[in-house]
Amino acid sequence: MTMQLVPKRQALQLTGLTPAKLREWTSRRALIPADQPPRKQGSSAQFSWQTILVLRMAVILKDKFRLELQAHRNLFAGLRHELKSQSFIAMWGQALVLRGANKWSFADVNAAETSRDDMIILHLDPHLEVLAAGFALPRPAEVTGQFDLFPALAVTAPSTAPHVDQIERLRRSA
Repeated sequence: MTMQLVPKRQALQLTGLTPAKLREWTSRRALIPADQPPRKQGSSAQFSWQTILVLRMAVILKDKFRLELQAHRNLFAGLRHELKSQSFIAMWGQALVLRGANKWSFADVNAAETSRDDMIILHLDPHLEVLAAGFALPRPAEVTGQFDLFPALAVTAPSTAPHVDQIERLRRSA
């Protein structure tokens, strides 16, 4: 199976970066290189969901925590390497846990939040939602094993039909 890649234009939308910042981080400083650099002048670099996720993590570290990204170049390389062996579905409910300069791990959100250690916790689900839409990747509720052709909701009459939001909440909790 070939890796799905998106062009620079879509990477800009998915990361929220400006064209200049994306070029700086992926080319000039090569903090988080594109999966496929431009083949020739005028062509677009290509990015996987894993690289887009790492770019989104870098945006959070830079904008929210004011971290200098160059010092974390090894972190980004390690994240990209580890994500290459992870399935998209397996990442839901996980957090990126930073415990020091280059000490990091993926952990269950609940386990990370109950730890008494000092750490930065970056929840992945909001970022995975964006990636699921941008790459047309499945969400966990879509792969639970139940046929979506026949949802497990019983509707008896139009006046008692659940609101669309209630149906979506029930589907996600299933």
